[in-house]
Amino acid sequence: MVETKGRLAGKVALITGAGAGIGRVAAERFALEGAAVIIAEFDADSGEAVAEAILGQGGTARFVRTDVTNESSVREAIMSAVEFGGKLDVLYNNAGGSSAIDARVTDCPADEFWRAVKLDLFGTWIACKYGIAAMLESGGGSVINSCSVFALVGTRGKDAYTAAKGGIASITRSMAVEYAPHRIRVNALAPAVTTTGRVLGLIETQPEVMSKTSERQLLGLVDPEEVAMTALFLASDESRKTTGQIFAIDGGFSIS
Repeated sequence: MVETKGRLAGKVALITGAGAGIGRVAAERFALEGAAVIIAEFDADSGEAVAEAILGQGGTARFVRTDVTNESSVREAIMSAVEFGGKLDVLYNNAGGSSAIDARVTDCPADEFWRAVKLDLFGTWIACKYGIAAMLESGGGSVINSCSVFALVGTRGKDAYTAAKGGIASITRSMAVEYAPHRIRVNALAPAVTTTGRVLGLIETQPEVMSKTSERQLLGLVDPEEVAMTALFLASDESRKTTGQIFAIDGGFSIS
């Protein structure tokens, strides 16, 4: 049974890409802490499964099929969240990801650049456009963007992905300044290699590539729950004086 009084009791939260990985763990954690959670996920099967799991534990959740690269889809998801919960308190822009096609700028196909920008950067931007508008009506809230440690340090072979994630870091800071007078906080999470199902698969199939990255994580690979717990802090009132920050959850990657 979900706790009736938790760190997010009474809050309405929308999480994009919540059908798997960090997003799913965060959705379940938010619900456990009392939030009504909107599972904004492109894949219907996984999105519905997460919503059903939360409902089965006594939580409050709704699945809304969402394509973050499509403005109308994102707008409808935000509207659904407000209809469901009467307001929007938390927007966690978790959807995104890199691709094996990504490469250094001289080798990377232009189509891959635009794919990364549309999914990661535009997806975050458009969700903020409608999500923050809803928060203005609600009298405040918390936006949590999904950045990456690769936006904070130099790396090889990911020039499309790092461009998109670097843009997210920048707009996080600018939106934090813009909306602070309206009691809206905007922060970002910057995880390093995290043990999601996809990453565990890469570790098995490309151990030499993954080891070069993971060896820089002085405290080891990051667990999805560790990212979700930082998101929980930012979603809660405990972070009411925290805005414009990029939280590196990287096991020491960015300092090694």
